[in-house]
Amino acid sequence: MTHLRKIMLEELQRRHYSEATTQRYIRFIERFAQHFHCSPDRLGPKHIREYQAQLFTVHKLTPGSVTNHLCALRFLYIQTLKRPWSIADTPYPKKRHRLPKILSQEEVAQLIDAAPTPFYRTILMTLYGTGVRRTELTRLKVSDIDSRRMVVHIQDGKGGQGRDVMLSPVLLEELRSHWRRLRKKSVWLFPRQPLAQR
Repeated sequence: MTHLRKIMLEELQRRHYSEATTQRYIRFIERFAQHFHCSPDRLGPKHIREYQAQLFTVHKLTPGSVTNHLCALRFLYIQTLKRPWSIADTPYPKKRHRLPKILSQEEVAQLIDAAPTPFYRTILMTLYGTGVRRTELTRLKVSDIDSRRMVVHIQDGKGGQGRDVMLSPVLLEELRSHWRRLRKKSVWLFPRQPLAQR
């Protein structure tokens, strides 16, 4: 591990960045250094501007991905190297905002009814009914279902944040049926077993 990488890692950990963000930032800085065959502490704004353009023109990255690279570089130069950073010299790219495709109630019902097994049906209903992310779904515990308050407690969501989401009576009944169907009870609502067994 290089000295610069070690210092950056310590700075990320001191600020309590998530493990995923930490690894991503380190990887982005390594790519930046490899591009110029030079340690980043010997590179400056001119190199960052050139690299930013390359990310779009050569690597064909999306505006969101380029922004992530710039955030890593910004962290390196401001927090690790204690150097000034000019937003004017390295502006974040404009993102295109697209409206999401919204399914009709009939389309949602068809999707849920097409589930090959009751297990998958429950997964689809939970994803649709709560709006949880896939990784949050896999971490749901039985104790996260609060039928008295009719909410689902999401622990350690994106950014380590927890939140409560509404629980519909229909989904509550589906989750109860799912629990009764489970042969082996555990703390997890969706026990981690090979999906082939479902």
